[in-house]
Amino acid sequence: MNAEAETTAGRPRREPLSRERVIQVALEIMDREGVEAITMRHVGRALGVEAMSLYNHVKDKEDLLDGITGAVMAEFRWEPTPEGWVDQAREAAREWRRLIRAHPNVMQLLVERKHPMASAEMLRPTEIALDILRRAGLSERDTVNAFQAIGGYIFGAVMMEIGNLAPGRPEDAPEPAELSRETASEFPCLAQLLPWFIDCDTDATFELGLDLLLEGIRAKGTTAARSVLPTLRSPGATTP
Repeated sequence: MNAEAETTAGRPRREPLSRERVIQVALEIMDREGVEAITMRHVGRALGVEAMSLYNHVKDKEDLLDGITGAVMAEFRWEPTPEGWVDQAREAAREWRRLIRAHPNVMQLLVERKHPMASAEMLRPTEIALDILRRAGLSERDTVNAFQAIGGYIFGAVMMEIGNLAPGRPEDAPEPAELSRETASEFPCLAQLLPWFIDCDTDATFELGLDLLLEGIRAKGTTAARSVLPTLRSPGATTP
């Protein structure tokens, strides 16, 4: 241990507080214990300081929660590619799912926000998604609607996965009991498809839902493009 890492008493020097360190520790608490566990006192204890010391780096709890949201959004990994908008939309959706699965409690922060996002870190994923979707040929209104639909789908898919509502069975779970003859007779579709439902892969489920959404957006964009063609023809043009 060098002299810079020691105090005069020979003990390790405490890492100085910074906004980034306060937010990182608060994020770790959120991931581990949930949003409700984030208090100035709890974060202070985790850092080994009094809660009042945190106010030198964050204005208040709301500012701290904003910082956590921004830190999560900053983990969104995206590099522009030459692929078409469908492939780009698919990759962006997969990345958003990865991010939310890594920090599922951030969904609560996003849903409960009382003011618009303002920082560059928060706005960047939205800008990327809107830029991709507007190239689908949608109207401005439908571009926003498509963005909301895909975002809602990803949130719902992740909530099902982490809440054990998704198809599939944990490795240590017991084998499911077969339906009784009476139940199978009343619900024949469920009886026939139950094995597939139980063994369904969550990744495959997500990809299918995403494909359905993107194909619907593609069809909507194609229809919108066709509807404006007549206005682009000259008055004397004939319909091919």
